[in-house]
Amino acid sequence: MNNETTTLISLKEAMKRVDHKLQALEAQFKKLDFTKDNLTQKFEQHSKTLASQIAQDELWTAVLALRFTSMELSILYSYVIEVLICLHTRVLEKLPDMVRGLPTLASVLRRKVKNKHIRVVWESVLEEYGLQERDITALCTFFIAHGNKAEHYIAKVRQMHIRDITFLITNMVKHQALQDGLLKAVQVIEKGKAVRAPEEQKLSLKELIPSVKN
Repeated sequence: MNNETTTLISLKEAMKRVDHKLQALEAQFKKLDFTKDNLTQKFEQHSKTLASQIAQDELWTAVLALRFTSMELSILYSYVIEVLICLHTRVLEKLPDMVRGLPTLASVLRRKVKNKHIRVVWESVLEEYGLQERDITALCTFFIAHGNKAEHYIAKVRQMHIRDITFLITNMVKHQALQDGLLKAVQVIEKGKAVRAPEEQKLSLKELIPSVKN
C-alpha cells in the first residue's frame, strides 16, 4: 500500500468522523431548538396568564371602588341583570335541545369552554348584541361585587330617577373595560333587546349564575 492510498483512506476516515460529529451536532441543535420553542411557548403562556390576572385584579379594584349611591347602583344592576338574563335566554332559544343541560348562565359559560357547539352559539349571541367576552367579564364581575346589595328597578322607575344613565357611567366609571361593558348593557336594553317583561322577571342572577365565582 503506497503513501497515496494510505492518505486517501485516512482522509475518508477523517471525513466519516467529521460527518458523524456534524450529525451529532445537528441532533443537538434540533434538541436545543425544541427546548427553546418549548420554553418560549411556556413563557408566552405564563405572560398571557399573568397579564390576564393583572387585568382581572384591575377590574375588581375598579368595581369595588365605584362610588355610586344605592339608587344609582341598583339602576346599573338592573341593566346588568337584564342583559345577562337576555343572553342566557337567547342561547336557550338557539339550543332548545339543551335547555335542561344549560339551566343557568354559569352552565353556558362553563360548558362553552369544551363544547364547540355551545361556544359557537354563545359567540353568535354576543355578536348579535354587539358584545365581547370582556364585556361579559366586566358585567359578571359587577354583579358578583354588588348584586347582594342592589335591587332591580323596572324601566319606568329607572327613568324617573336618572335621566341620562350614559352620562353617569361615563362620568363616574374610569376603568375602560368596565365603562364599555356598562355602556353596552345600557345600549342593549334601550334598543329593546332585553328579556321580555323584565318587571315580571322574578329570577335573581344568583339563581341564574350561582357558580360564577368559581
